[in-house]
Amino acid sequence: MRLVMFLVGSEPHIGALNGTGIVDLSARGAAAGVDMPATLLEVIDGGDMYLPRLRTILDGLGGEDPAADYAFGEVRILPPLDPPRGNVLAIGRNYEEHAKESALARNEEVTRPTVFTKAQTSITGPFDDIPVDERVTTQVDWEVELGVVIGRTGRDIPTEQALDHVFGYTVINDLSARDVQFGWGGQYFKGKSLDGFCPVGPSVVTADEVEDPQQLAVRLRVNGELKQEASTADMIFPVAELIAQLSVGMTLPAGTLIATGTPSGVGFARKPPEFLQAGDVVEAEVVGIGTLRNRLTGPATV
Repeated sequence: MRLVMFLVGSEPHIGALNGTGIVDLSARGAAAGVDMPATLLEVIDGGDMYLPRLRTILDGLGGEDPAADYAFGEVRILPPLDPPRGNVLAIGRNYEEHAKESALARNEEVTRPTVFTKAQTSITGPFDDIPVDERVTTQVDWEVELGVVIGRTGRDIPTEQALDHVFGYTVINDLSARDVQFGWGGQYFKGKSLDGFCPVGPSVVTADEVEDPQQLAVRLRVNGELKQEASTADMIFPVAELIAQLSVGMTLPAGTLIATGTPSGVGFARKPPEFLQAGDVVEAEVVGIGTLRNRLTGPATV
């Protein structure tokens, strides 16, 4: 299933994407007198209780492609996990070419992926505008990434069992304020955690529908111009190994969101460097998982 969170009026609903739009699982379940979860995090926490229930509702509507309740543009699609359980766990330097370009740009030797986090407050919707205050940053950069949602809590997870802990996959744009990240003394957390700097979604594709997470095409465009293109097959550390390494001595709770790293083509490593401006539209795509489309705007008013 391709599970989404979306608004009906001011009320969040759980839905499933299909070829024509969104099937409102919350409303369909309630109409059938079924006890329904309120969020995808509740679905994850429910383990074997809620996910089969959602599948039963969807199957009862005509199988894999029932009639949609809403068209894609008819409702606002929310981040699928807002918030996830804990900060977003993010991986740096996990594609060979990006590791090389980052090292060259910063005159550093490539060793192993960097692990950092993005604040929960940086999460925004898959089609939301992203306000940027030039008093804070003038070097906003892009990074398309495969997102992994942990579905079963674990610690010291063996690599060969790691994918059994995955609930599903999504798309993340790890937006970065490079002048903050590098100019404030190596502040990865601050530079990657400004409000709106983590678009996620539009859906979480359940793990059973992704045959191999290491065979997915990854692309990013700015104003229609291709900036990044690669395959998750190019990851230095594949998803299973990342989960195993992250879980060494550290519990990964169900509901954890992991950003697995970005391929080459980021703006700060280009010659000359390129950064996003107000009015730019960024489309981040993992083929078969989904596409984010976000426009940068001027600073938000309070």
